Amino acid sequence: MTRPYNFSAGPAAMPAEVLQQAASEMLDWHGSGMSVMEMSHRGKEFMSIIETAESDLRELLAVPAHFRILFMQGGGLAENAIVPLNLSRGGVVDFVVTGSWSQKSFKEAGKYCEARLAASNAAEAHTELPDPASWQLSRDAQYVHLCSNETINGIEVHQLPDLKVLGSDAPLVIDFSSHVASRPVDWSRVGLAFGGAQKNLGPAGLTLVVVREDLLGHALSICPSAFDYKTVADNASMYNTPPTYAIYMAGLTFQWLKRQSEGEFRGVAAMEQRNLAKATLLYDFIDQSQLYINKVARNCRSRMNVPFFLRDESRNEAFLAGAKAAGLLQLKGHKSVGGMRASLYNALPLAGVQALVTYMRDFEKTRA
Repeated sequence: MTRPYNFSAGPAAMPAEVLQQAASEMLDWHGSGMSVMEMSHRGKEFMSIIETAESDLRELLAVPAHFRILFMQGGGLAENAIVPLNLSRGGVVDFVVTGSWSQKSFKEAGKYCEARLAASNAAEAHTELPDPASWQLSRDAQYVHLCSNETINGIEVHQLPDLKVLGSDAPLVIDFSSHVASRPVDWSRVGLAFGGAQKNLGPAGLTLVVVREDLLGHALSICPSAFDYKTVADNASMYNTPPTYAIYMAGLTFQWLKRQSEGEFRGVAAMEQRNLAKATLLYDFIDQSQLYINKVARNCRSRMNVPFFLRDESRNEAFLAGAKAAGLLQLKGHKSVGGMRASLYNALPLAGVQALVTYMRDFEKTRA
């Protein structure tokens, strides 16, 4: 079956193999006589699904034993409240604002703690990253928040900062929603990572939280029980009914990721090699083009989300219509920034980017 190439920023393309397997198991999972949608979340069938998913994810992301993996709900947006409810202790939290999502995090956290702006790239229209050496970190911060990939603005932190070198003992919290499983994570520099699943891990509805054990047990008294990380961890993500089907789909995606290889690389390391190739191909074409432009500084361009603009924006609608006719879907940029955006998540193959570049080149030539 030939499918169009889906460049959506999320919910995003999923591996065809995963969708086909889910379809084949829809009415009867492994001879149980039930769809996963119909199972008790505490039954042995679903317990085997969630335990395997957690084990596979821990292996894929090389999550150390002293971190807990939590399967939650509410998406990355809800975590903007849930994280300060659990980690801020009502005190000071530092925020590095690098785009739309970290700005939302900063604003939301102010309801529960003293949110301080440690650094911002707003003056550069979110096209550069503030040098960590320039961050104004608070000595009494409970944690430092960083969005390591800004989906809308197309900015990625390619090397996580070492806060101890910067003079801070606070744990680093990262929102890795839009590039989780696209590259390895340096857990030695992270206290907590969170993200919605609907970009690289599975369908919307599942939220992933990976939290260091020593950060559990400090929730504010106003924190809802279902969002208290310690309660969730103590109950193996089963304090309330979890998003069972989304966890199942994510588990299939984890197994798909484990099967991927690129030369001597396997799993997430293999995906990183592919993602580098995809992003390089698209950025290189844009940079030599006379019609298209990417405004993000080259040292912090996202491998996952590539915003670009037509120098003549009167051609935007024609570009999008032609792209759809060519089987290249969901390229319209976010409404807050305009232009175009191509999201190159794990499930999008190199062939999809090759097809996009071919279309962009032809569009430029025929309208020169």
